[in-house]
Amino acid sequence: MMETLEEAELCFPHLLNASCKKTLHPRFISTLMYIALSIICVLTTTLNLLVFISISHYKQLHTPTNLLLLSLALSDFSIGLLMVFQVVLVEGCWYLGDAMCAFYFVLDYTFTSASIGTMVLISIDRYVAICHPLWYCRVITRGRMELSVSLCWLLSLLFHCVRFRENLEYLGQFNSCVGQCVLVIDYVSGFVDLIMSFLGPVTVIVVLYLRVFTVAVSQARAVRTHVKSFTLQCSVKVVNLRSEMKAARTLGVVVVVFLLCVCPYFCIALSGQSMALDSSSSALIIFLFYFNSCLNPLIYAAFYPWFRKTIRLIVTLQILEPGSCDTVL
Repeated sequence: MMETLEEAELCFPHLLNASCKKTLHPRFISTLMYIALSIICVLTTTLNLLVFISISHYKQLHTPTNLLLLSLALSDFSIGLLMVFQVVLVEGCWYLGDAMCAFYFVLDYTFTSASIGTMVLISIDRYVAICHPLWYCRVITRGRMELSVSLCWLLSLLFHCVRFRENLEYLGQFNSCVGQCVLVIDYVSGFVDLIMSFLGPVTVIVVLYLRVFTVAVSQARAVRTHVKSFTLQCSVKVVNLRSEMKAARTLGVVVVVFLLCVCPYFCIALSGQSMALDSSSSALIIFLFYFNSCLNPLIYAAFYPWFRKTIRLIVTLQILEPGSCDTVL
């Protein structure tokens, strides 16, 4: 009976001493974790897929700023797919082999870095739109934005492939037992990642958004002061200014929520010279990453009327009608 109980606690009972032990939770907690992770996984992939379809299909939404939202939705959708692995890891066992373990971590960090890079691009986009509106159409073009987004994704992938080359070359070398998925981050690579994926981008984001909201407040005061003497032409400029400020405010919410969700990981990275992350011990940190990916489309739904309208068009299958891509939103 004792042997049967011990084998039931192993990830791979037939391997006996070579197998890792399961992380045992009370049945209620395990069930709750499975349900919560599964719901968030489905919501994240579904909502971000709606964002992706909306911006890709409707021509009116083919703007440089929305291209950044498209990139963010793609990274969030991909992170949502990776959450399937976290559902599998509720019991702390990795059943997919060492190669998939390394592949999983590289993709996880790549998608996160691409999200951070996209946040920086969003900050630059809003900075130019609010602080230098006359330059916007000349500087921020669709072609340049596509190139910037492509470079963001490519550099994120290359950086983490180089960073984790030992984990990719020597699969499973840091595992102490079968059924474990461990990624060891040394001090040097952790420090470089801290600078390039957190401190640097956060500094740029904070500085640009402080400038954006300083200029936005001063412009709003000027509008209130001189609104009675505005001509029709000036009124049009006021409408455009309010539109840009609303976009800046919405994307500012996205950026703040993102930083709140990624800060815990990098705070832990700052607390030690080296760290070993396995998939079970870092579950809460990774959960925050995933939860942020679920929140972004909800923010769009709350602040963007066009997104609420495209959801109705997609759900009612009006998107399949001929010429639907030219619908005015």
